[in-house]
Amino acid sequence: MKILVTNDDGIHAPGLLSLAEALRKVGEVAVVAPDRERSAVGHALTLHHPLRALQMGPDIFAVDGTPTDCVNLGIHNLLSFKPDIVVSGINRGANLGDDVTYSGTVAAAMEATLMGIPAFAVSLVTQGMGTHYDSAAEFAARLTRQIHERGLPSDTFLNVNVPDLPFLDLLPSSITSQGRRRYEGNIVGKLDPRGQKYYWIGSAELSFLDLEGTDFHAVSRGHVSITPLHLDLTNYTSFQVLRDWGLE
Repeated sequence: MKILVTNDDGIHAPGLLSLAEALRKVGEVAVVAPDRERSAVGHALTLHHPLRALQMGPDIFAVDGTPTDCVNLGIHNLLSFKPDIVVSGINRGANLGDDVTYSGTVAAAMEATLMGIPAFAVSLVTQGMGTHYDSAAEFAARLTRQIHERGLPSDTFLNVNVPDLPFLDLLPSSITSQGRRRYEGNIVGKLDPRGQKYYWIGSAELSFLDLEGTDFHAVSRGHVSITPLHLDLTNYTSFQVLRDWGLE
């Protein structure tokens, strides 16, 4: 099995190192990751300046671009093989609910899926630096084996969130839906020494609706959350409502 590993926390992130080490026990691993932290860049693709890739070892590359760039560049140029699976992570911090649309980690798995390659994103649910990356890495290795053996449903990739807990052979896991975040005022405005105003986004503590069956509900109870996502964002249930407007 040939595995491409990427992330959005950067090439030196502890989660990436733990993930690559665990996956080398189940297959041949190549790493193509951003040269610095690229959190919350979503599905951004670099189009207006050239990309550079620094080779840091055999099949290990640091790219001055986004996670989506890394998947594209790795598959189409840097690697001598087409990966059987792409694994993105281990992200420092959760990627739950509506936040998946911001996540570079999740976007990398989405990009691989667009190219027809099975993929999943994995995150460690932690408020700090994170302790048990080995737990998430072990779970990711087991999941990688299963995906390689069974495949994934068409147009589907997985978003996995692992509690920051000891693995203890096997953490319980749940198949979940994407949760919903509570949106509260979380922008702080301040003045710089020259009297000009500036703003910090994301300064408030995030919270989620504790709805049964969702990703947040699972991880808050010590379960690994596995959320199947797909590329088609069409809201089919709205078709008749819009047709009743006489738009067609």
